[in-house]
Amino acid sequence: MSKPRIGIIVGSVRPNRFADKPASWIAEIASARDDLEVETIDLKDFPLPLFDEPVSPAWKPSQNEVARRWQETVDRFDGFIVTAAEYNHGPAPAMKNALDYAYKEWNRKPVAFVGYGGVGGARAVEQLRLHAVELQMASTKNAVHIVWADMAPVMNGEKSLSDFDHLNKSAEATLDELAWWAKVLKDAREADGVQAKAA
Repeated sequence: MSKPRIGIIVGSVRPNRFADKPASWIAEIASARDDLEVETIDLKDFPLPLFDEPVSPAWKPSQNEVARRWQETVDRFDGFIVTAAEYNHGPAPAMKNALDYAYKEWNRKPVAFVGYGGVGGARAVEQLRLHAVELQMASTKNAVHIVWADMAPVMNGEKSLSDFDHLNKSAEATLDELAWWAKVLKDAREADGVQAKAA
């Protein structure tokens, strides 16, 4: 049986974003495992307009070509890790916008978060978990929270995220949970597909 494919979504599009660092760090840790296959997805590669479709993609196909390409990309994966920047006690608007531009492609797939910023991005992660529920996703309980005290030396080039043992342990616990959910939900989706074809 094939390993679950996990998309690591770089959830900010700012030119001076910190998101590349946690995305590459968690990708390196996940790639060393034998139970996941990972690929990075950069929102900069999908210049989505602010959501302006006449109807939600839950009900009708999107008219925007970039949106359709985004949906096809999301559809290829069995689960996701999202880097969650915290802006004004909430998630980056580009990430929320990207969530809104798909629907069925998110359904019944797990999602984990690597938050950073104020209180380790915890408030952004909590809001994204609410959105994930509405998209019929399974959010992991565990997440990685990179606080300012950890970010500052990384931003200054004095340290890398892998230098922090507590972050590495948090990453492994999060990936363990994500891997379990990804396998279970992948098997269930495939079983549903087989049953639907047989009906």
